[in-house]
Amino acid sequence: MRSNAPDLSAPSQVRRPANVNAAAVLARNRGEPRSKPLPSFLRKSKADHDTAPGTMPVWRVIVLVLLPFVSGYYLSYLYRSIGALISQALVLEFALTPAHLGFLTSTYFLAFGIVQLPLGVWLDRFGPRRVQAVLLSVAACGAALFASAGGFLELALGRALIGLGVAGALMAGLKAIVLWFSPDRTALANGWFMMLGALGAVTATAPAEILVGQIGWRGMFTVLACVTAASALVILLIVPERHRERTQDVAAESVSIAAIYRDWRFWRLAPLSATCVGSAWALQGLWAAPWLSDVQGFERSDLVNHLLTMAIALSASALLLGVGAHRLRRRWGVSLELSFAGATGVALLAQLALVLRWPLPPWLPWTAIAGIGAGTVLSYSILTGMFPKSASARANGALNVLHVSMAFAVQYAVGLVVQQWPQEAGHYPPLAYQTALGINLALQVAAFAWFLRPARQSTALHLGAHPIHALASRLGVGPPAAMPYDLARLAWHRRMADARAQAKMWRATAFTSFAVLGLLCTCVGTTILRTPIAAHMLQPTEARPNLGCRARCALRWSDRPSQGGMLSGRT
Repeated sequence: MRSNAPDLSAPSQVRRPANVNAAAVLARNRGEPRSKPLPSFLRKSKADHDTAPGTMPVWRVIVLVLLPFVSGYYLSYLYRSIGALISQALVLEFALTPAHLGFLTSTYFLAFGIVQLPLGVWLDRFGPRRVQAVLLSVAACGAALFASAGGFLELALGRALIGLGVAGALMAGLKAIVLWFSPDRTALANGWFMMLGALGAVTATAPAEILVGQIGWRGMFTVLACVTAASALVILLIVPERHRERTQDVAAESVSIAAIYRDWRFWRLAPLSATCVGSAWALQGLWAAPWLSDVQGFERSDLVNHLLTMAIALSASALLLGVGAHRLRRRWGVSLELSFAGATGVALLAQLALVLRWPLPPWLPWTAIAGIGAGTVLSYSILTGMFPKSASARANGALNVLHVSMAFAVQYAVGLVVQQWPQEAGHYPPLAYQTALGINLALQVAAFAWFLRPARQSTALHLGAHPIHALASRLGVGPPAAMPYDLARLAWHRRMADARAQAKMWRATAFTSFAVLGLLCTCVGTTILRTPIAAHMLQPTEARPNLGCRARCALRWSDRPSQGGMLSGRT
């Protein structure tokens, strides 16, 4: 007789209720205490599906998943870039100094960076839909507080809440794409997601200028608060819910944040990516507008047009860098590291052109600086090849912490440097901005040199003992057969110690040589600049233009101080 009872030995035949959280089921099976359930409005969405990625029609995934998360990333870029447009109005209304303005704008990045490390854990545990909906609600509250602010502290708190609320816009969108798109379409979806989201920087220029002219900056932030709240509601109610497969998390659990930060490969890439990308975010988000106004002397309309050009360059670079690096790697074998080095090299030359005031159109260097702001397309791809795919979100989050920390530091530090010069007719002198950008450029050049150094080769620094040693110790006899190996081990260790000592000595010698060379160049340059030009070198062509050959020779001999009288008498 066939039994109707299910076979519990086959895990695939065990049916669970659809509304039971997978993590709670695993915890109950392991005997762990069950966690408190989430509120009902955070448990499921009306569009919930349990199909595998790729089985849902593509157009439906785009409408229900991609576009709602694009709206959050779009608002993130809009909030990040709007500071350059309203900076002048804030300075006039609240009498802010450059240091106050830099700190106010950088609080966005400060709060943004604080959330990055726990964000990955939240996304893994609760899913991108719930996390993004809650965070965008916080951003809406921050925008409302910023719109009604009456002083500097309220402005800073509102700006910090906005940064906290949009901190998960990028990572939540990338997480949702991994969950809902098939692997062969993930890269394309990532490119479109970042390009469409970067259009928020475009909106923060000319369109936002029109809106500010109609309703003011307070009215604009009130509108943004309502739009942000609507985006959070759409993500919560429309986006489907999907639970992760816990069987794929074994490799990810073995790669912790601490392990990522201890990896030397991470620290080869991180300084260059953090300094270049973070500086681009900081300059485009705030200091591009004061530079164009104080250094270039642009009017308001020209300034907004240049900001619009920079925003378009940022949006286009998000797609061009990814597609270009992919084709270079596929056709000519150019690595992602080399493509990233080339892109950052162009950005460094653009900043050098600004510092030295090269005779170039202002939009050209600023466009290159804005374009490297999308360099995360390459740096995130490089990190994916360093760590397991299941740990890529943690690696990207670890790098993103450095991005936003550098952006915070640059925005605040530039203001501190600029305010060291007095204002001239309501504007700071160009030398103040050149000095601030020059210091920042020096840090990026150092990181660029660190990235271009030869890659570290894996070398066996220690040779273990031969197994015959353990056998001999158990038997209580001497291991004559292992003596040659033991001697080889000792010789290897001595040679490795000598090699490390020589490398340390050569590094010290090279540093000393560069220091002496810099000192000599400084002394020679100072001597050349301080040496006056003798007046008598210009006299023969001006005072005595028609003298003959014998007369010129006589005059030359007569100019000698020691033998002037005797030689002139003979002549």
